[in-house]
Amino acid sequence: MDVILLERVEKLGQIGDVVTVKNGFARNFLLPRKKALRANSANKKVFEANRANIEAENAKRRDVATEDAKGIDGKTITLIRQASNTGQLYGSVSTRDLVEALETDGDKVTKNQIVLNKPIKTIGLSTVRIALHPEVSITIKVNVARSPEEAELQAQGVDVMSSMFERDEAGFTEDYDPNAEPGEIAVEDAPEGETPNEG
Repeated sequence: MDVILLERVEKLGQIGDVVTVKNGFARNFLLPRKKALRANSANKKVFEANRANIEAENAKRRDVATEDAKGIDGKTITLIRQASNTGQLYGSVSTRDLVEALETDGDKVTKNQIVLNKPIKTIGLSTVRIALHPEVSITIKVNVARSPEEAELQAQGVDVMSSMFERDEAGFTEDYDPNAEPGEIAVEDAPEGETPNEG
């Protein structure tokens, strides 16, 4: 389907460009969100007649987004989450979590402005892009940790997971008995009243 873009659409084009897109993308996304018009002769005339207004409106929205961006760009959000010993979160950080965290800081962002390519599923620092306007995008840092102390270490550049594994490995020594058969329970470790290899 050919459409006329009413605003800049990433990877498609600028205002006024006539582009060919898949029917579903046009019907389900571009047309209902007023990002494009069907490219027929009537709509082309309407667009040309209103082009100055559309571009002025877009410039106004871009200026507002640029102002909003100043307060958010480069900001770091800290989220405290439960995670396993390997750093995997019990659940993931979604766009809703980021919107709520930004609102707590006094910044207004909508879910569809956050560009989260894949959900955040591990502790650590992540960079997330926010598209406040088709022509204005900024990045924020998301610091996901299990405790405020851990978040502080990560903010200082410490890789919490690797330092934790180094600590575990340093403290881990295995008693080795050269005479033990595979699968045999050592005599001193056997539960009381049982002798090894019983049963």
